[in-house]
Amino acid sequence: MLVGVDVLSKAEGSCVAVERPDGRSPVFVVCEHASNLLPSRYGNLGLSDEALSSHIAWDPGALAIARGLSASLDATLVSQRFSRLIYDCNRPPESPGAMPELSEIYEIPGNRGLSTAEREARTRALYIPFHDRIETLVKERAARGQPTVLVTIHSFTPVYNGKPRAVELGILHDEDAWLADRMLAAAAEAPLYRTERNEPYGPKDGVTHTLKLHGIANGLYNVMIEVRNDLIVDEVSQGVMADYLSGLIRTSLDA
Repeated sequence: MLVGVDVLSKAEGSCVAVERPDGRSPVFVVCEHASNLLPSRYGNLGLSDEALSSHIAWDPGALAIARGLSASLDATLVSQRFSRLIYDCNRPPESPGAMPELSEIYEIPGNRGLSTAEREARTRALYIPFHDRIETLVKERAARGQPTVLVTIHSFTPVYNGKPRAVELGILHDEDAWLADRMLAAAAEAPLYRTERNEPYGPKDGVTHTLKLHGIANGLYNVMIEVRNDLIVDEVSQGVMADYLSGLIRTSLDA
């Protein structure tokens, strides 16, 4: 589908949003699943409004938390402006999950049987610019002597495939657990939420792509934060969560 045409129109602009590019904090916040917006050329991918507002299309509340952290810490924030159903920027191009045909209980008709050309077009339009922008900003920070601590923000559903999830806050890491260890210790001292390591996902689920690509590969401290989305349904609860996470990060970095 759509081979030979642009994935994004000129009117839709860049796939990447950057806030506080000159933020002074070492913390560098990334939100890969910030939006459920679909490029206009793709219509609704054959999905209902209910499906497009659900977790399969984005991480509800994640951008609000990321913005809260950015404001509280004076941290640069990079977010993806389009839905992960078109391209999931926390997956490499070779991953089946990068452009899923099935997500949880939903089939994605508009992603069924994509040609190699279409997959490459989406990769060029969404994945490459997103990660190139992160890479460029991190290099610019290094050039001016500003350290970088990579923090990615996500949310997850309270029920998955019919099974309730007790965990409320997940602190995820791949092979580098330095920051995750400290955040888990800080959370144990201030246990506002049920917090667990590498839950409800972990490296085995392929969710640490951004951490590996920009954090581990560059020797940067890094962590992925997963928040259960029923805990961040409005501005008040989002503000509470952002304040709590800001506190954990500050405590961890001070330590």
